[in-house]
Amino acid sequence: MTEDRSVAMKFEHRIEDRIRTVTEATFQNLILDGSGPITVEFMSYGCGFCRAIEPILQQVAENMHSKQKFFRVNVPIESELATFYGIEGTPTFVMFLNGTEVGRTEGVEPTMSSVTAIVTQPFET
Repeated sequence: MTEDRSVAMKFEHRIEDRIRTVTEATFQNLILDGSGPITVEFMSYGCGFCRAIEPILQQVAENMHSKQKFFRVNVPIESELATFYGIEGTPTFVMFLNGTEVGRTEGVEPTMSSVTAIVTQPFET
């Protein structure tokens, strides 16, 4: 078992997870064929900043669950998917609307207002 997978398993059992993990095998169906606004966090459980922002992102996902879907890609495990999307650092947030990328941000201040702004701005009209 890789270190990142081990950390992921320990981390996921400590919190109520409101963000679904997506893999290369499920990305097409859940994200590209998905409808409505979707935020995908490309992250790593070995990334201290990703772990620090996780509780805030969980709360944002809870607050917005009726308006937007939230997913994560564990970059060390899904490296081909991360490479395909040009992910150079974690966390990187990629927003999709009806399967089309509409925005992305690498890194974010670990505050509720910053995270909320990052994941909602691309969908505002």
